[in-house]
Amino acid sequence: MSLPSPGRLVVDRLPTPIGVALVVTDECGRLRALDWDDYQTRMTRLLRRHYGPATTPVGGRAPVAVRAAIDRYFAGGLDALDGVACATGGTAFQRGVWAALRGIAPGTTVSYGMLAARLGMPRASRAVGLANGANPIGVVVPCHRVVGSDGSLTGYGGGLERKRWLLAHEAPETPEAPETPEAPEPREAPAPHEPPEVAASATR
Repeated sequence: MSLPSPGRLVVDRLPTPIGVALVVTDECGRLRALDWDDYQTRMTRLLRRHYGPATTPVGGRAPVAVRAAIDRYFAGGLDALDGVACATGGTAFQRGVWAALRGIAPGTTVSYGMLAARLGMPRASRAVGLANGANPIGVVVPCHRVVGSDGSLTGYGGGLERKRWLLAHEAPETPEAPETPEAPEPREAPAPHEPPEVAASATR
């Protein structure tokens, strides 16, 4: 579905622990796409599907706030992306799914069926899965937090290794069990005091 042009789009390249992220923002500083440099062709194709065949982001820098939020997230500030403003094309249904994705907290996952139920469409898990796979804004719109009904990772547009890394990055830390103190070495019990009559007979 082609929507009105978002105006001039800028693509920035940010190094991350899992590769170079392509960060596409519009003239208002809103995030329009986040993908990976090894999937740039796919990202461009998706942007053109949403905004028209002439859509081609030009090289530049994303707003400081967007860059800083992404950097903080990868440094461990998992809530840093909450305030990043996003705008997307897509159908009304897709945009509803993508909005619901942002409600999945870091460190948690949901299945496609659970996400469909949250949207009030429990029978639409397949459609929800397709919309999830068409999400143009990776990481910030966390489609990686959706897993199979059995907890399997299923697919991910950026590759399963990235999905696995992201989920591990967001996993809550398990507190270390306190060390069990070592039992003291057994000591030889002191000899009991002899009864007075025994002591007295010993002196005779």
